[in-house]
Amino acid sequence: MCGRYATTRTAADLTQLFAAEDETAESLAPDYNLAPTDPAPIVRVCATREARVLSLARWGLVPPWADDPRTGLKLINARAETLATSRVFAPSFAKKRCIVPADGWYEWVRTENGKQAYYMTDPAAGRGLAFAGLWTASKFGLSCTIITTAAQGELARVHDRMPLLLEPELWEAWLTGPADPELLAPPGPGYLSGLEIRPVGAAVGNVRNDGPELTRRLAEPDTQVSLF
Repeated sequence: MCGRYATTRTAADLTQLFAAEDETAESLAPDYNLAPTDPAPIVRVCATREARVLSLARWGLVPPWADDPRTGLKLINARAETLATSRVFAPSFAKKRCIVPADGWYEWVRTENGKQAYYMTDPAAGRGLAFAGLWTASKFGLSCTIITTAAQGELARVHDRMPLLLEPELWEAWLTGPADPELLAPPGPGYLSGLEIRPVGAAVGNVRNDGPELTRRLAEPDTQVSLF
């Protein structure tokens, strides 16, 4: 799953990168430890404007029929294998797909000494990463979820799931194309080979902590690890 990630680019950077209009009212702030229920930047297509927009959405999809926004706590991720038939996610997959910009994401691995945090990122990509996401609107405002798929390659040694990463050539089809199951295919090994699996400090485990030091690389732990 993806339960914590970093997104630090400015609204100006994101609107330029994704050719989008900014509707965040300059309220977007860097977040090195974005957690469920936090406001997350998303890029979506606004039907009334007929254009891409950069919005802020609560992380954790709150269905339109929900009476409590805490419903979204259970819906921070949508599994690629089942979302097209899900009562909750299928409507958004059909018409409300979004891109969730990120610098990287965190996972925790059990070790003989407790847990070790890892940060997955692409240090060579100035544009960062683009997670496939879904959004919706309810009386509680905009909310979103991040799509996950089976972990590929070396990423599988950290966790059995990973965010569905979108290569730039797929952005337009993801946002505006038909709801084709092929859109849910994971990226190829060439793209994934550029990702770094970086051990980081334990401070990221506390959602109150923030700042670039959370993504700083530690020496590789000399311990046996096992997946959750």
